[in-house]
Amino acid sequence: MVIDTVLSMDDAVLPDEKRMRLRYAGSCRACGVALAAKTEAIYERSTKTVRCLGHDASVVDVTAVEEPINAGIPGGSARREFERREGNRERRIREKHPRLGGLIHALSDEPQSTKAWDAGALGEERLGSRLNELVSDTVRVLHDRRIPGSRANIDHVAVTPTGVFVIDAKKYAGRPHLKIEGGLLRPRVERLMVGSRNCTKLVDSALKQIDIVRGVLGDQVTVQGVLCFVEADWPLFGGSFTTRGVEVMRPKKLYPLLQAGGPVDRASLEDVYRRLASALPPA
Repeated sequence: MVIDTVLSMDDAVLPDEKRMRLRYAGSCRACGVALAAKTEAIYERSTKTVRCLGHDASVVDVTAVEEPINAGIPGGSARREFERREGNRERRIREKHPRLGGLIHALSDEPQSTKAWDAGALGEERLGSRLNELVSDTVRVLHDRRIPGSRANIDHVAVTPTGVFVIDAKKYAGRPHLKIEGGLLRPRVERLMVGSRNCTKLVDSALKQIDIVRGVLGDQVTVQGVLCFVEADWPLFGGSFTTRGVEVMRPKKLYPLLQAGGPVDRASLEDVYRRLASALPPA
């Protein structure tokens, strides 16, 4: 288990090893024995690992430390799925054509269903890389979070002073726009279009993700859904809109929202961040 701590003294004058009571369960670096939460153990500052008292050395006491959060890898699960499909296709071609399989694979295109996983991974990777640059004491980010009991995942979650943003990254060609049907005599129906493609199902998915995050946090903070289209054909000015409570925008419009001030203090922000990381593990 890798752990981190905040020390009240200057790091340069503190010894490398500290004796402490663990806040979370871990395992001894030296022998692998399980260490339960609240067990006294040795924290090695240089390696950020722990070991049991059976491998004790001359140490001084220190307060319990918090286990670091695994923020996840942007686009990690989508990238793995693309590579799995690509590898399976290559293997099938080589098995069917032992002599020319490599050439046939190199000269043929991947199926569109496989290309879609690559495009999805690219969108998440590019947006996630920029989100990581915004991380600070007041902006915390989680990537590629698995929804328990489902094969689905949440691309990105940002915890900020204004609340939590559930962000779905999409790399689609075409211009996102809202098509409204009905009105006075018929029920109003909003459709999310990207070019001529009806992408309303993305809004349905975003709303489900918002409900999942709200189920974890309750009414502790505001939860806002965002569909962020990476490299879409956005107009030079404007273009953002809201449909059924979900914000649709380009990445450059999202970043200032995450950095804005708000009512959530740092202690609450950290608590929300850890609760979400625990409830929604990396995919």
